[in-house]
Amino acid sequence: MTILSPILAVAVAVAPAQTAPDIAGGWEGRITVGGQSIRIVFNVAADGTTTMDSPDQGARGIAATSAVEGRTVRFTVPAIGGRFEGQMSEDGRSLTGSLAQGGMTVPLVMARGEIAAAPSRPQTPQPPFAYRSEEVAFDNPAAPGVRLAGTLTLPQGDGPFPVAVLITGSGPQDRDETILDHKPFAVWADALTKRGVAVLRYDDRGVAGSTGDFAAATSADFATDVRAAVDYLASRPDIDRGRIGLIGHSEGGIIAPFAVQQGAPVAWVVTLAGPTVPGGAVVEEQVRLMGQAAGGSPEQVAAGGVVQAALMRAVADNADDPAAVSREVEAILVAAGQPQRQAAAAGAQMSSAWYRWLVVHNPADSLRAVRVPMLAVYGSKDLQVSPDQNVPPLRTLKPDAEIVVLPGLNHLLQPATTGHVQEYAATETTLAPEAISTVVDWVAARSGL
Repeated sequence: MTILSPILAVAVAVAPAQTAPDIAGGWEGRITVGGQSIRIVFNVAADGTTTMDSPDQGARGIAATSAVEGRTVRFTVPAIGGRFEGQMSEDGRSLTGSLAQGGMTVPLVMARGEIAAAPSRPQTPQPPFAYRSEEVAFDNPAAPGVRLAGTLTLPQGDGPFPVAVLITGSGPQDRDETILDHKPFAVWADALTKRGVAVLRYDDRGVAGSTGDFAAATSADFATDVRAAVDYLASRPDIDRGRIGLIGHSEGGIIAPFAVQQGAPVAWVVTLAGPTVPGGAVVEEQVRLMGQAAGGSPEQVAAGGVVQAALMRAVADNADDPAAVSREVEAILVAAGQPQRQAAAAGAQMSSAWYRWLVVHNPADSLRAVRVPMLAVYGSKDLQVSPDQNVPPLRTLKPDAEIVVLPGLNHLLQPATTGHVQEYAATETTLAPEAISTVVDWVAARSGL
């Protein structure tokens, strides 16, 4: 649930751009933001495919485009609203220009080097597969213009099969929920399908093969996409409509119960790092825990908490007035010492329909509405959706839910040392084996396998 850092909401469909061959390679430089030096890397392949990395923020493989006009080079990063423009030196070894994002522009000089090697991700499934894989697409009748593209993996045989619908976390995600070269949904699909459970995973609306406007949607809108997925599966003769279940990660753990509350007919629900308290409270705790993990002093963490609480109040008190949210957030951040441009960019982000909905939404009613078996899995080192904050309310809201807190795992259910987001990219493991077995065994049992 990457609420705090939009740069971590990794875009996934890497689109080739028309790029002159003389910029192929790696380009690296540093920007200074808030007194911190942050590396920025653009990788341009020979065919023009371009990605951006921000190694110090644990982000890698953000889809980008590149273009050359004379000696002017431009890199555009739609997922974070970023754009670099610079002039190439005579020797072709450097670019001098600036990086703009969210109303902020900073100088950036980039030096040419080699394309960074892709990190090892040994769990990503590779063909040939021991099951069938079908490209599918289906419309959402509740959202005209939204057609969702995905992959349905099916066990060998004729069926009808039980099936799991995978629901992504926050940010524009592809069907594999790709983040930092990890593809957790591909790993989940592989493990479940090998066990006899079909799996549907699909690109978020407006992402990769799916149509629609992602930026204009809220979690409630995404819940209608889930209902469309369930209805599509129920129409297929090779799927057992009585054995359709939902697996939601992070924000997907909010969306799954909400879809059930809105009438999605499912047999079971699994949430992975799913929030059970209002989003504003989740963000406040996230900021506190990350501040501690980053080595902040108690005074610094406390001061940050005061500011974050004020921000969440500004959003909640003006949830129906985006202009008021933007004004109040900007004023709070300027008073806290943030530059005007950064404060304005934050105000624009927090005034979005998605953010306002998430901050004020209380999952309690949705969780009470789940009348089917439910499994909730958390990592003990999750700093983004803390089990200490979210498990106790769930025990009260849904006493019959099976709750598992796996020791030593982070928000992505990877083995972790601190749980900080900077560890996500450095860890080769996409999903801890104990997380996979916990979920797959539970789903198989509920599916009669």
